Amino acid sequence: MNILVTGAKGFLGKNFVAYLKTIKSSIDSSDYNIFEYDTDCEISAIDEFTKECDFVFHFAGVNRAKNDEDYTCGNAGFTKLLITCLKKNNNKSPIVMSSTIQVVMDNPYGKSKKAGEDLLLEFSRENSNPVCIYRLPNIFGKWGRPNYNSVVATFCHNISRGLDIKINDPNAKVTFVYIDDIIKQFVNMLESREYHEFCEILNTYNTTVGELAKLIYSFKDSRENKLIPDLKDEFINKLYSVYLSYLSEDDFSYPLKMNIDDRGSFTEFIKTPDRGQVSVNISKPGIIKGEHWHMTKNEKFLVVSGSGVIRFRKIGNKEIIEYHVSGEKLEAVDIPAGYTHNIENTGSCDMVTVMWASEQFDPENPDTIYEKV
Repeated sequence: MNILVTGAKGFLGKNFVAYLKTIKSSIDSSDYNIFEYDTDCEISAIDEFTKECDFVFHFAGVNRAKNDEDYTCGNAGFTKLLITCLKKNNNKSPIVMSSTIQVVMDNPYGKSKKAGEDLLLEFSRENSNPVCIYRLPNIFGKWGRPNYNSVVATFCHNISRGLDIKINDPNAKVTFVYIDDIIKQFVNMLESREYHEFCEILNTYNTTVGELAKLIYSFKDSRENKLIPDLKDEFINKLYSVYLSYLSEDDFSYPLKMNIDDRGSFTEFIKTPDRGQVSVNISKPGIIKGEHWHMTKNEKFLVVSGSGVIRFRKIGNKEIIEYHVSGEKLEAVDIPAGYTHNIENTGSCDMVTVMWASEQFDPENPDTIYEKV
């Protein structure tokens, strides 16, 4: 199948083309042949592509313009060129158009997109090409342009770099749709061949501009407080993924505070609101750490480098239980409540242990009681 994608290098087009290529590589290289059209192509390429294409995804358009004429030319004007070429080449391809919820608003952008919709619908009725129009709300996802595609792109770009953002009304309501949800719906249509003149996106998320900014600031703060957001919330999960994609390329890494003494070090890595925290413990040869027990808190230890022994003794008993551990054979060891425990480095090099605790450390209520094993 030959698929024409207009606006192939734009926000929606780039994500869609990348997704189609993953399908192609995972199934059969002959499944999809993608014609990518964008502003760097010769205008004659549209005529050539419409001679052979079997399906059209029409994403090309102008979101920001210096004057009204640019909106008209980039949206309605280009749509007219596309359907003129399809008609000339007697091409009956289905056409999916990305439009906007702003078509009902009295602004140049909305009017130009509405004019493009009307041209496509008239063309469909005259030439029997199936047309599917998606009036999309605010799209968020990777590869967007700050100050152009989306408020999410702008906020993520600026906040991640310590730049100011502008909020006129923090209580302003906004509806979002995630880029991959749109794309998957497009692909389902491509495969099912079920067409409707106007189609609705199934998954949308409602929030306010102020809440959006608050969330993204919390993502930035997570490098300091180590708190991973509540990823069981679909919108937060997707937004956090998007935020990370807007980090500056020289800012992917960040330092952690290593609490160092003559025994080694202890470093907190990740904290969660309801899943405890993960830390990294380094012990020098011969060092014993622990010698305490917990009323309720429980832990998991995983030695990933070096070798050692983890010892347990149930409170009130004398019997000592030992588990020998090594980075050569990864195994997790549960540390139950009610057992005093320690971990000793029995090797000749540093021993590295990944430690998970069922709750974040609270200095006001540490639930850590000293008692030697």
